[in-house]
Amino acid sequence: MTVRCSKGNCKNPAIIHQKYSGLHLCEAHFVDDVERKGKKEMRKGLMVERDDRIAVALSGGKDSSALLYMLKKVFYDRNDLQFFAIAVDEGIKDFRMLTLRNAEKITKELEIELFTFSFADEFGFTLDKVASKGFEQAPCTFCGVLRRKMLDKKARELGATKVATAHNLDDEVQSIQLNYIRGDMDRLRRLRGRREEFVPRIKPLRNILEKEVALYALVSGIPIATIHCPYAERSFRFTVKRMLNEFEMKHAGTKYSLMRGYERLLQFLPTEQSNKQLLRCERCGEASASGVCKACEIIARMEGD
Repeated sequence: MTVRCSKGNCKNPAIIHQKYSGLHLCEAHFVDDVERKGKKEMRKGLMVERDDRIAVALSGGKDSSALLYMLKKVFYDRNDLQFFAIAVDEGIKDFRMLTLRNAEKITKELEIELFTFSFADEFGFTLDKVASKGFEQAPCTFCGVLRRKMLDKKARELGATKVATAHNLDDEVQSIQLNYIRGDMDRLRRLRGRREEFVPRIKPLRNILEKEVALYALVSGIPIATIHCPYAERSFRFTVKRMLNEFEMKHAGTKYSLMRGYERLLQFLPTEQSNKQLLRCERCGEASASGVCKACEIIARMEGD
């Protein structure tokens, strides 16, 4: 039996049942729902402002491809805005090459300029090389630090006023839960925003479930790469992801509840002292919480081996 769309008098067949909302949505109303959430998030956080030059962190996967497509669609008539894409090649054999091809394809279709940079050129080694060292930490730990550093540096060099990342609701609540488990209040606080020493980050998809971002990409005809990073399952984050997915399956709305709880908690977390000056990394000269930034610690560690 065909289930019809729940919206108004719409008689079109539904393509998704949102258990957390109780709605059945057809393709058109589902696309509207996803874009409404994205636009609401951008308005709420004043994410896109007049004359912005926004760098979109593009991996070529479903989330970042959907984000680039949505930004292009939503702001198609804003001549004061500029969008370009930055792709990072971490050096992961049989994985990143495929997603980068997809990044090239979608930027060409959307007529967006793409800049690609690599760990090998920037740091002198690949993530595969890091992984081969057998460090206690999962490769994802090193990758996250180095990717953030490269994105910030290259975005600044290319004149970006903001960096848009494709973190979805799943990504956000995973980070929240990770920091709850670790009892890391500083990182919980920093999830809300970055200091002015860095290029501001915006996350238009942060209130949209990962599976809905994937379906949005599919029905919008966005070319996506479905291959997964071979290192992802080694991380603590993957364990948390699996746990939250199980909760969501049994108790629909868990992820939204976690996000709402975190946002209420924010008002009780102490704000970072604005007069607390960051140091400058002794190696690279970038802003850092200590004498040597985390990225340069990794580089030194690799050079030491």
